[in-house]
Amino acid sequence: MNPKITALIVEDEFHSRETLKGFLREYCPEVQLVEEATNVDDAVNKIAVHRPELIFLDIELQTGTGFDVLQRLNHLNFQLIFTTAFEHYAIKAIKFSSLDYLLKPIDLEELQAAVQKAIERKESENRQELIENLLGNLTNPQSEHLKICLSTAEGVEFIPIKDILFCEAAGSYTKFFLSGGKELLVSKNLKEYEIILQNQHFMRTHNSFLINLQEVKKYVRSDGGYIIMNGGKQANLSPSKKDEFLKRMGF
Repeated sequence: MNPKITALIVEDEFHSRETLKGFLREYCPEVQLVEEATNVDDAVNKIAVHRPELIFLDIELQTGTGFDVLQRLNHLNFQLIFTTAFEHYAIKAIKFSSLDYLLKPIDLEELQAAVQKAIERKESENRQELIENLLGNLTNPQSEHLKICLSTAEGVEFIPIKDILFCEAAGSYTKFFLSGGKELLVSKNLKEYEIILQNQHFMRTHNSFLINLQEVKKYVRSDGGYIIMNGGKQANLSPSKKDEFLKRMGF
């Protein structure tokens, strides 16, 4: 028997709401829909009453945003899947916090994958921290304040972006090298972090390296060229990336 998860939909568009309900009813039988809401006040009240384990939260509502709903809640102890009709400005912050989102029109396979992940994480102790990290990133979107959520074998860590020296590919994993000498092995590949960090002074200098340009200590021309990062570790530089790197560093 599949484990059940109680859910609430916050969506002000009738067609989108009915489509999502139909998908859940037909293809996600493990989801038990307990209620639906169409505006910020309605959502805040119904979430407080029903305490769902999972919320499908539309980012843009006629009376505000999904983030307004989260700001007004007294508890954030639930799984969260955002829905949005376009590439919203907050998608980056959502990714930083390892939260899920679905673009409308919702893709069935992506919905099923997001639901499955929510069920697997249902007993996670980090639900509230993930959402609080998102709200903090939205409040202080400047690079020096942003934190990224990294899942390791030991648990979940929230790391300031500015503390990342560089990342190195390790098969399907990524190794993070942090200021102070700390290292973390994270179960996502380097390409995913390249996308997330691409507007935060980071550059993919090699197939295996994603570096923080603000933490470059030295560029060495010999041996084809390579980079020394603050802390003394070396990062490789592909010949095809050399001109871009030097330009971005102002050389």
